[in-house]
Amino acid sequence: MTIFDDLRSALRGLSTNKLRSALTVLGILIGVGAVIILVAVGNGSSQAVQARIKDLGTNTITIVNRGRFGRGPSTTGTQSQAATITAADITAMSDPDQAPDIASVSPTVSSSVTASFGSASTSVTVTGTVPAYLEAEDYQVEAGQAITSTDVTQHAPVVLIGQDLVTNLYDAGANPIGTDVYFGSARLEVVGVLANKGSSSGVDLNDVAIVPYTTAQDLLTGYTDNFTEVIVQAKTSKDVNAAEDEAENILASANQTTVADLPFTVINESTLLSTSASTNSTFTVLLGAVAAISLLVGGIGIMNIMLVSVTERTREIGIRKAIGAPRRAILGQFLMEAVLLSFIGGVVGVIIGLIGSRFRIVGVKPVVAPSSIFEAFVVAVAVGVFFGFYPASRAASLRPVDALRYE
Repeated sequence: MTIFDDLRSALRGLSTNKLRSALTVLGILIGVGAVIILVAVGNGSSQAVQARIKDLGTNTITIVNRGRFGRGPSTTGTQSQAATITAADITAMSDPDQAPDIASVSPTVSSSVTASFGSASTSVTVTGTVPAYLEAEDYQVEAGQAITSTDVTQHAPVVLIGQDLVTNLYDAGANPIGTDVYFGSARLEVVGVLANKGSSSGVDLNDVAIVPYTTAQDLLTGYTDNFTEVIVQAKTSKDVNAAEDEAENILASANQTTVADLPFTVINESTLLSTSASTNSTFTVLLGAVAAISLLVGGIGIMNIMLVSVTERTREIGIRKAIGAPRRAILGQFLMEAVLLSFIGGVVGVIIGLIGSRFRIVGVKPVVAPSSIFEAFVVAVAVGVFFGFYPASRAASLRPVDALRYE
């Protein structure tokens, strides 16, 4: 018998028990579909998280000053000291000789105030900083112009506003450029509107107003000779760790302490991305493993059905062997039936998986991994071969005289 003869024989065998065959196929297609959909959900979740992290900035390191270092107040021994980030430290970190891997340094001050224009008002966080902050935090100016170094030097009363302020303060279609908005009691001219940036980790990145930090100190926060937060941008993504080391060493030297003793929280974007990628990879593998259990259950179903089929067709097997059918023919017939069940289940499962991946699942837009389609289908067929081999081998091993005597 050729493989085509085995295929025709397998189709006849499966068609005699359509409902039983359909239920067996159902187990396989559920497994294949589940693998594709759950891996797609894992990939979609991973990409969404990494996109949110990237929205926080490009190649950036955020340094936040927690306050003091040392052993704390005491009558003897080492006293606690205030750690600071001063304008001189900003200049040192911006020096290419001292920090060759740092592209820009953006000190920030912030204040939450009520913004008002005409009869409309809303609360907003005003960030005082320098022009490099926009590039470091990946903000784009949609209309008007950005703040400039001259604005910082001259303490100019100008502001860039986010999309939330445009929506909350202005009528639809109104042009905010050139208008004066009150932030608390401070009147600032709108010189630019920021492009929509969405949200990240529940934080609305459009609910922002950006002013020169000198202006913020004059009108909103009060003057201070040090900063609690600094955004450091590395020249490339490969330089982020080196830039972090350079910034920490400069600050440690300025505060006459060690890097380990500095009371700074350092948020490294590349570390966040790496940790996120590792975590989501583990999550995706776990989802795929859970879904693969369905394939295992489907394989057991194939073995069960094939064993029942062998028992029901014992006399048929005996007759075929009595008239000269070789062991290979019997083995091929029943193995082909098992493979055919898993093949059909695999094909339909791939279709179901692709359709299911077109919908949002628990708020996540699934992203199908082509490798998951191939792997799920191959595993489905392999399951058919593995779990179908024992029943097929058992059928092929029956002695004709015993098979013919079977009732």
